[in-house]
Amino acid sequence: MTVHRPGLPEDLPPAEKLWARWALLAALEATTEHEERPPRHRTGRWLDDEGLHWDDCGCTWWVMSAQGDGRFVLYGEDEASDVKWYEPAIDVLAGGPDWLPYEELRDRLEGCEIGCVYWYENGAWARAPYPDDLGDDGLDCGMGDFIDRGEVLGELANRLDGTVDGPSADSLLADAEAYRLAPHGLLERLGATNRHDDPLDRPALVRVLARAGLTGGFAGADAR
Repeated sequence: MTVHRPGLPEDLPPAEKLWARWALLAALEATTEHEERPPRHRTGRWLDDEGLHWDDCGCTWWVMSAQGDGRFVLYGEDEASDVKWYEPAIDVLAGGPDWLPYEELRDRLEGCEIGCVYWYENGAWARAPYPDDLGDDGLDCGMGDFIDRGEVLGELANRLDGTVDGPSADSLLADAEAYRLAPHGLLERLGATNRHDDPLDRPALVRVLARAGLTGGFAGADAR
C-alpha cells in the first residue's frame, strides 16, 4: 500500500481498522511485567490509559487515542519527518476540532517532540495543511506497518504455530478488525513465545484484547 510523503489523510485506513490492527500486535507482545512499567520506560507496542503506543526508543514514537463517539487522534514523530525543522513553523494543530487533547499535544509540541497530528471523526481522517514543498511528515516510515494490512497479516502469521489446526491468520485478523475476536481461537494457534522470544503471556494478551475492544464492543466508544 502506497503512503504519500508527506502523508495524506486518505492514506490511513478507517480508524477502527487501524486501532484493531495496532491493538492486535500490541496484544501479541503484552507481558504482565511490562504493564507495570511507566510509559517512559517502555518500548515496543502497548495499550494503556492514554491509548495505543508504538515506540522503538530511537527513530519513531506514536500514540493513537480513542476520544469517544467514533473520534480518534493519531500523533507522533518519525525521524524522516521534516515538519519540526520547516521554516516558517508549521502549525500541526491548525483546523483541529475542539475535542483534541490539546493540553497533551501542546505540551509535546513545546518539547519539540511531535512531527504530525491526524484526527478522525465522521468516518474520515484530516490534518493541518502543509506547505507544498514539505518533503515528509513521517507518516509512512512511522505508521506504514499498521497501515498496510499485509504487513500486519505477515507478522501475525509468523506468530502462529503451523503444527496446530485452527483459524487462519487472515481469519483472525478479520475478526479483530470486526471487533469479534474470540481469544481462545487466537490462543490455540499461537506459538509459545512472542516476537521478542519471551514466553507468551496469555493473561496479559487477553487483557489487551479486551481493553482494546477487540473481543466485543466498539473502540471509538470506551477503549481508552
